[in-house]
Amino acid sequence: MPKTVRFYTLGCKVNQYDSEAMLETFVRRGYTPALRGMPADVYVVNTCTVTGTGDQKSMQAARRFKRQNPGGELILAGCLAQRMGEQLRDTGARLILGTQFRGQVAELLEKAIAEGTQIVAVDSLESAVFEPLSIHAHEGHTRAVMKIQEGCDNRCTYCIIPSVRGGVRSRPLEDIRSEAQALADAGFTELVLTGIHLTSYGRDLAEKPTLMDAVAAAHEASGIRRIRLGSLEPVVVNDAFVAAAVSLPKLCPQFHLALQSGSDAVLARMKRRYNTAQFMAAVEKIRAAFPDAAFTTDVIVGFPGETEAEFEQTEAFCQRVGFLKIHVFPFSPREGTLAAEMLMQIPEAIKTERVHRLIAVGEHLATAYRTRLLGTVQPVLLEEKNASGLPCGYTPQYVHVTCRGGQTGEIVNVRLSELTKEGMAGAPVETIP
Repeated sequence: MPKTVRFYTLGCKVNQYDSEAMLETFVRRGYTPALRGMPADVYVVNTCTVTGTGDQKSMQAARRFKRQNPGGELILAGCLAQRMGEQLRDTGARLILGTQFRGQVAELLEKAIAEGTQIVAVDSLESAVFEPLSIHAHEGHTRAVMKIQEGCDNRCTYCIIPSVRGGVRSRPLEDIRSEAQALADAGFTELVLTGIHLTSYGRDLAEKPTLMDAVAAAHEASGIRRIRLGSLEPVVVNDAFVAAAVSLPKLCPQFHLALQSGSDAVLARMKRRYNTAQFMAAVEKIRAAFPDAAFTTDVIVGFPGETEAEFEQTEAFCQRVGFLKIHVFPFSPREGTLAAEMLMQIPEAIKTERVHRLIAVGEHLATAYRTRLLGTVQPVLLEEKNASGLPCGYTPQYVHVTCRGGQTGEIVNVRLSELTKEGMAGAPVETIP
């Protein structure tokens, strides 16, 4: 029987992409994905180290696998593995793989097994190049994540990512075109273009393509109906960006603009490259071109020195923008970052209280945004069936919709008639050919 492999992926969409690409590497060597509820011969934990919680969940998953599958092989991959490397040997992992060599994961595992040893495949990222991974199929999914950029050259005071992902590396446009078409040929309808710092896309390539050049390259793929962008910084939103976005009808009007704080003083301590006025200017530029645009964001609360007044500025700014979704994180000090050494660290109880307050703001704003869509007709990509057997999926603005009709895999025009806990519900009006 073929050996089985299971992935447990933490963190961002980039990690999701890397896991899918590594899974394909295993499949090409004769492995099969382990069935749900069944033990696996190989267990890959694709780790995250952005926060202390990511570290804890990564290690808990590793320990759980070794306890439940003592005869199986464990691989620790990703950002925590890149950061800790040799220190992870005592986990019993057969292979410790950082943020390079992912295309060789199955080969390296088999080499370690054959030699009866552990392999730590963690090298310096100083001269790393973009690793050409690819994904061609994943049964049952209509949306594919495609990584077009790796690494970050910024040095925000709280962020450990540049040290575990390296500097900016971009995927050439021709590679984007070819993989987008391959994904379309495999049956995917929607692409999410992602990267560690998408805003920096192209700056390392000789021809200096822009992020919107990358979108245009993916846009050429026949069979792809929608394209979404991963996390952006507002500095990327200029007149040329908006003009290009308007000219690309497959691009969804949902923009994830990373805020982190609505206080200019906190943003300065974070060493972000924008202030709230610049952020709002980016929102207004996009809204002028896409009146129904949805904005999502990330916010860190409890950053060192954050006063109650500064937190209230964040609450007020989020309300002013009117986000569809706010991902709220308590500040987590990361060893080796400037913020970890700052004075005036905020007590955990205050961080927790502020997290709950901002989540409540986000829920109110989400309801307000969805309420404005009541009665409208929106194209919904039906991706799966819910527990009641009804098809459900997302609008271009990334509002979750349960549809009383239609088939999964279709884009259906749905008149939105009610709010639900997950999003909205409605009935089909007309199937888009």
